[in-house]
Amino acid sequence: MELRGPPLTPHAWLRFDAIQRLLPPGARTLLEVGAGQGAAGALLARRYDYVGLEPDPASYEVAARRVGSSGLVLDVPVEHLPLDRFFDVVCAFEVLEHIQDERAALSEWQRHLRPGGWLLVSVPAGPDRFGPTDVKAGHYRRYDRSQLVARMFEADLIDVSVLAYGFPLGYALEVVRNAYARRHTPNENFEHRTAASGRWLQAPEWAAPATWLFTTPFRYAQRPFVHTNLGTGLVARAQKRAV
Repeated sequence: MELRGPPLTPHAWLRFDAIQRLLPPGARTLLEVGAGQGAAGALLARRYDYVGLEPDPASYEVAARRVGSSGLVLDVPVEHLPLDRFFDVVCAFEVLEHIQDERAALSEWQRHLRPGGWLLVSVPAGPDRFGPTDVKAGHYRRYDRSQLVARMFEADLIDVSVLAYGFPLGYALEVVRNAYARRHTPNENFEHRTAASGRWLQAPEWAAPATWLFTTPFRYAQRPFVHTNLGTGLVARAQKRAV
């Protein structure tokens, strides 16, 4: 199925492997905050009643086409979503690090969770590896496992699980991205860099089979290390209190 799917980057395939392991069973409705160009959203829309939010106009056009009739993509930020829309799962992949007030973001996202629903987020790992890619992408921070767990508990979420991903391939990919970012120093302001981050170094449509095949052995190779501090990213799942 993935061979006919959207063109995730190699790093995004490593991340999606961890995401799949944390998707809660029995969920039917899913909201993705910051859908980017819709590569992950197109896969999620095959499994769930999917709504994606992407306020960047250029990324929204691509995401809407990729998701198509399998789901719904809206060109609005989460603050514009009606407060009577509730979902079993709310996802935000590579979004939290772009937001200065991370606590407010987590509170806003869980407003759209039904009681007992699940929040699923991914973030770059390793505060000590904050580098040129983070600057170009408009990141405020990277996270370690304890910091991410703490943010979840501070948002009054429970039953937190965290998986690492990206060992060992992610380190090599990060070196390449940092080298490229050093040669393309951003002149845009922080807001513009954040908006453009979903379009930066994305895989072309024709590369979908190649990126899936290339990352297949590395997706298996990273699995023994998901509970360690090794890897370039973290995926966390936490539950909203039922009452």
